[in-house]
Amino acid sequence: MTTALNEEKLNAFLGKMLGDIGAAMSASLLLIGDKLGLYRALAEGGPMTSAELARKTGTTERYVREWLAAQAASGYVNYDKASQKFSMEPEQAAIFADEDSPVFLAGVGNVVAATLRDEPLISEAFRSGKGVGWDKRNECLFCGTARFFRTSYKHHLVQEWLPALDGVIEKLKRGAKIADIGCGHGVSTILMAQAFPKSRFFGFDYHPGSITEAQRAANAAGLGDRVKFGVSTAKSVPAQAYDLVCFFDCLHDMGDPVGALRHVRSTIASEGTVMLVEPFANDRLEDNFNPVGRIYYAASTMICTPVSLDQEVGLALGAQAGEARLRKVAEEAGFSRFRRATETPFNLVLEARP
Repeated sequence: MTTALNEEKLNAFLGKMLGDIGAAMSASLLLIGDKLGLYRALAEGGPMTSAELARKTGTTERYVREWLAAQAASGYVNYDKASQKFSMEPEQAAIFADEDSPVFLAGVGNVVAATLRDEPLISEAFRSGKGVGWDKRNECLFCGTARFFRTSYKHHLVQEWLPALDGVIEKLKRGAKIADIGCGHGVSTILMAQAFPKSRFFGFDYHPGSITEAQRAANAAGLGDRVKFGVSTAKSVPAQAYDLVCFFDCLHDMGDPVGALRHVRSTIASEGTVMLVEPFANDRLEDNFNPVGRIYYAASTMICTPVSLDQEVGLALGAQAGEARLRKVAEEAGFSRFRRATETPFNLVLEARP
């Protein structure tokens, strides 16, 4: 039996789908523009023709011409038909060209590329029910994750998140001991170390390649004497009476987050603090059906849930666990005090204390 289609609804949905197809096809062009410096060169030197941009970036005009046309069609750059030149407005440049901008997003191209390249692994996991570990993922994911989260950490971590924790800033200024668990390339660890020169920082991650990159970055920043990185799971981090233990966008990726927090509780000082930075999520599923939730559910399907299912317990909290679920995890781990310290449109910042 054929169901009659509502033409108005069909056309509206078709328009939405065409927009999504265009966005998906543009993801590789975003990666190219970021990788080859096309956005930066256009933002700094525009308006420019395709030939001028190609010369400035050492690329081939015919490819650049087509890339620019696609960018203009997406509204990512502007085109002036009189001069046949392309340019970027400050708002476009802030998102695509300025890595220190508080809204820089071009780094996400590597993450998108990694999910596409790992699709065969995830499709097989759908069938088998097994996980796909962080250490089994495409290399694009590691640098892409570091660059994507760097924007939030650079503009919120020291300025807003740490001050929202009870008494932590004072400890850091005097000289404290901090553990950054699941530190990846060490972006968050290094930012904190630069802000608090009297404190010592220890970053841990179970991915050896990320730890190597993190230590390299710390040494390059002249922080090697008080910033140390080591390969370790969250449940095997050495106990050193830490004043602060941080989990940046990683607790939900862990197979046994309860066990991880239970172990951390035994490693912190008697008045120590645990800071959980997690993707922003409301507690009800339907309240996350919005642009941010859409991104995080997609990332959770392709990255976070498979990573958790690859580990012991495999709780698979997912990237949209929400405050209530995270509170339950902390309470099961033995933390008696738990609160939302602050938030951004993209993150929940939660504080747990013994």
